[in-house]
Amino acid sequence: MDSALSDPHNGSAEAGGPTNSTTRPPSTPEGIALAYGSLLLMALLPIFFGALRSVRCARGKNASDMPETITSRDAARFPIIASCTLLGLYLFFKIFSQEYINLLLSMYFFVLGILALSHTISPFMNKFFPASFPNRQYQLLFTQGSGENKEEIINYEFDTKDLVCLGLSSIVGVWYLLRKHWIANNLFGLAFSLNGVELLHLNNVSTGCILLGGLFIYDVFWVFGTNVMVTVAKSFEAPIKWIFIALLLRFDISLKKNTHTYFYTSFAAYIFGLGLTIFIMHIFKHAQPALLYLVPACIGFPVLVALAKGEVTEMFSYEESNPKDPAAVTESKEGTEASASKGLEKKEK
Repeated sequence: MDSALSDPHNGSAEAGGPTNSTTRPPSTPEGIALAYGSLLLMALLPIFFGALRSVRCARGKNASDMPETITSRDAARFPIIASCTLLGLYLFFKIFSQEYINLLLSMYFFVLGILALSHTISPFMNKFFPASFPNRQYQLLFTQGSGENKEEIINYEFDTKDLVCLGLSSIVGVWYLLRKHWIANNLFGLAFSLNGVELLHLNNVSTGCILLGGLFIYDVFWVFGTNVMVTVAKSFEAPIKWIFIALLLRFDISLKKNTHTYFYTSFAAYIFGLGLTIFIMHIFKHAQPALLYLVPACIGFPVLVALAKGEVTEMFSYEESNPKDPAAVTESKEGTEASASKGLEKKEK
């Protein structure tokens, strides 16, 4: 979800788009419609497909693809960390030359963008490789310590097909670095968003409410209370979006009713909230904190559906364990062993 949206009427930079000091031509109705349509499309695509990929990611067995779980403590701290980061960027842009800061950030997103885009296109590219393609498996493993004290720092598995995707993504990366073209910029933005929704999981609905509530206050304060958010958004040449909707899709699947009611409800709520943001921005000709409209919609709509269906308890009691947490792995193993022992007891009887 975008933190703040700038009005295309005033010639300010679009979210994630390159900026320059030259005067832009006046907006036309066709241009405004294209800008708003692109904004909606860029916001909705990563959420929809990222949510679907998050389900597959949660079921995956590859250690390199295991999702990171956001706990309630992480959710409570995130708005504070985001505020410090935003203020830090604002001070950097005020103190140092914008040109050098954007060069540093461009190099940072050049590397991350290539990796994110490669991971995003890999499943699609696999369909185009012939069966005779010489595909070899590789593993990048970094450990710390030795013997019983050995600890994995990085454990990433990949193959030759992934290297081909990395090469193709590098071409887009060089294009972005040299030209700052909006297509390359948006491809990186989509890749970041898809990977974020896919690989970052909320552990339960309550954590999602804490996160969204904190970001609601963060967004409203920094947009309406100060000029920090708008200043950074206009100066920041990097593609930047969000996970609650993906959690509701996995909750739908956990109900085992072969319906995606909560996912589609929250997705429709997101469209409503974003459309309302654009409408208000268009009417008042002023940057708007998108979360002011998105958070009430994305939380309120699914909760109302849960109330109507009598599933509020199930919604807020649903919880996902962290697959990287040793305790969760131990519990999973214990559960498997218990099930196996019960099966053996039944057979003996």
